[in-house]
Amino acid sequence: MILRAVLILILLQTNHVFGQTSLKQIDLTNGKHKVGFIHYTTADSTRTYNRIYDYTNTQIARPIPISIWYPADQVKDESEQITVLNYLEILKEEEEWEHLPNEQILNWFYYANTLANQKHLKEKTTAYLKAGFAEGKFPVVVYTPSFQASSIENFALCEYLASHGYVVISSPSRGTENRWFGNNNPKEMETQARDVEFLVKEISKFPLANTDKISVMGFSFGGLANILAQTRNKRIKVIVSLDGTERYQYTLLTKSPFFDAAKIDVPYIHMAQKDIPEIVLREDNIDSVLNTRFDLYDSISKSKAYRLKFHDLTHSYFSTLGVLFQQRDTRQDKSDAEIMESYKWVSTYALNFLNAYLKNDDRALAFLENNPSDNGVREGLISHTYREPKPEPLSFKDFNDLASKQHYENLYELYQSLKQTSSSLELPEGNLNTLGLQLVFNPETSEQGINVFLLAAKLYPNSANLFDSLAEGYLYLGNKEKAIESFEKSLELNAQNQNAIERLRQLKH
Repeated sequence: MILRAVLILILLQTNHVFGQTSLKQIDLTNGKHKVGFIHYTTADSTRTYNRIYDYTNTQIARPIPISIWYPADQVKDESEQITVLNYLEILKEEEEWEHLPNEQILNWFYYANTLANQKHLKEKTTAYLKAGFAEGKFPVVVYTPSFQASSIENFALCEYLASHGYVVISSPSRGTENRWFGNNNPKEMETQARDVEFLVKEISKFPLANTDKISVMGFSFGGLANILAQTRNKRIKVIVSLDGTERYQYTLLTKSPFFDAAKIDVPYIHMAQKDIPEIVLREDNIDSVLNTRFDLYDSISKSKAYRLKFHDLTHSYFSTLGVLFQQRDTRQDKSDAEIMESYKWVSTYALNFLNAYLKNDDRALAFLENNPSDNGVREGLISHTYREPKPEPLSFKDFNDLASKQHYENLYELYQSLKQTSSSLELPEGNLNTLGLQLVFNPETSEQGINVFLLAAKLYPNSANLFDSLAEGYLYLGNKEKAIESFEKSLELNAQNQNAIERLRQLKH
């Protein structure tokens, strides 16, 4: 019996016509690097899993198939160039149909067994097996697939990024207990987030991966997992969302105990599908608010956020497999040429976003902020907006982090400078007193503690307690004269300060 599984979380039911596309016609311009590819399976021993088609109660460690695209040295053996069929053989493995004959791939999983699709299987990609790693370290992209999809669903984009100097790692979107998602989407979302975190750790094993520069990129359901992963993993510096479901199912995000929009503090870009036509909204019972509402974007305040809408793309075509194989919806899909043109621009914007924020490329940043037509985009193809982070009021911790970087010198000047940009900044007397004592009693930072007390005394000149603490600091350093002076000042402000009375009695005899 033919298995029909869900490849992606599609918003629309479709009426189908077959299209003509090819990797060559997508026309992505690769960078200077050859592209290497490796695939293997490891396991997460902290979680259990059941291979559903083995029909056994046996539990195993959660298998994690790993696909990695990377910048490579010159390729020695052209015979190792990967075909689309090679990628779909990985799909067989990830679907747990390892022994399925290749001639059964089309129509067995998701795609019609047409002459056009058969032709796609023979296409050569730009990746090579067994290619040596390029020298140097490269930023990392953790790619998170769509609903129950394969690690290789966006292989053309992954190859494209690797050719431009990125290491891309991906694993399939699998359910918590077995290959398929259950009915508890919050649980499945958390499982995907844990898989993202596993990949972050896994890529650190590779010497060419720069783990100080990690980004996440997710399509559809994968976008939800990436938001959760970033809010609790500060190693993730950038979020790229390919029509991520965080736009459409914000309430699902809020069901996670780990989610807090205020914690998203890295650059974020969301590239969305076209407006859903009225006929599709009506026939498929879709709420029209999906065309306009975006609660997550509106909630991001600590980082720069970009929002793009691609007017010639429906949801399926943010992936390579979607562009090549997905049957078209005659109610709304554009022509194949228009779909491929838009997919190319999705890839181009993704690359420039990564270059801007992981490689500090000023030209890439300008590209993002230009009107799309200034970047050569056909008029009307892309709508685009972005916004700067909202200024956040500075806290005592913010002040202390900056003060520490300058070794607690020139503290009053620092305070005045910060007050000009954040008038609400407060340095509570108690916090300064505690910080000063912590620093003073550490032999390596004693002088820095004195500087904190001097700032505190300037801000709170009527605090007997601060002058008492300052005196204790001087006494700890052996500066008897300054200690006496400060204890006397404390007594002047509070004649009942018994510590100062006793200390002065000891110091003057």
